[in-house]
Amino acid sequence: MELKEILAISGQPGLYKFVAQSARGVIVESLLDGRRMNASANAKVSALSEISMFTEGEDIALADVFTRIYAHTGGKEAISPKESPENLKAAFAEVLPEYDRDRVHVSDIKKCFAWYNTLVGAGFTEFKLPAENE
Repeated sequence: MELKEILAISGQPGLYKFVAQSARGVIVESLLDGRRMNASANAKVSALSEISMFTEGEDIALADVFTRIYAHTGGKEAISPKESPENLKAAFAEVLPEYDRDRVHVSDIKKCFAWYNTLVGAGFTEFKLPAENE
């Protein structure tokens, strides 16, 4: 399973694996409980491979952030997203010291750690972006 197959759906908790295209949207499977559902065509669905984080320089792909967290934690789960905002910011700064403190909000950091923990719990060990077709 690749990162481009993992989806975040606006208004839905957790992450989902793309299963198939349907007439009314896409069929996805939750990484948390394995339930399948239809994500309607008007739902805002984003592949994790398309998401990036703001930094002081160039934006960094979420896959690269996950790779840094994985290296920092030694492949274990990261800090709980339910920790205090100060602890979350400090932990995120250890992993990504150059993150833009004005544009990256605590809610973004919570989501990043929650998604990382979900992926590690689902057996992910590599967070590679798909190779660009030239």
